[in-house]
Amino acid sequence: MEEKGFAVNREMQLVVFRVGREDFGVDVRKVDGVISMVDITRMPRTPHFVEGIINLRGQIVAVVDLALRLGIEGAERGPATRIVVVEAREVKVGLIVESPEVINVSADEVEASPMLASSEVNTSFIKGIVKLEARLLILLDVDKVLSDRELSDIDEMDLAEPEQPTDS
Repeated sequence: MEEKGFAVNREMQLVVFRVGREDFGVDVRKVDGVISMVDITRMPRTPHFVEGIINLRGQIVAVVDLALRLGIEGAERGPATRIVVVEAREVKVGLIVESPEVINVSADEVEASPMLASSEVNTSFIKGIVKLEARLLILLDVDKVLSDRELSDIDEMDLAEPEQPTDS
């Protein structure tokens, strides 16, 4: 596992959360904030996993249903549902997750991502696996969760104005 992201004492802070029945984590340095669920404005012609957009401190941020994006069964939304705002290659994106919290992990708790034999499983966005006492969590690379094209489309969402009906 590469050492990048670990401090001198070989610890790293992660924002961990649940998506469906799985636990995930992202480097806290990639997280811009965690907010409660708010009304999300739907946008036409977006990928199925893009819920829509929100206004976050004057900035338009696309919100992604992480369960749909990862192709896993999500949990029913409730009081623990949050939007974790991350910066993926200089584009702010909100991820819908459950029960986020910040934890510290040491380098020896992180293993490289396992290679899976199935070509149907996309593991490019998995940075590694964190071994905790009672559970494993998947360390996500937020820069790779969305493709270049998807990030570009999301970045342009705040520039697009809603279509106005034309008189015929």
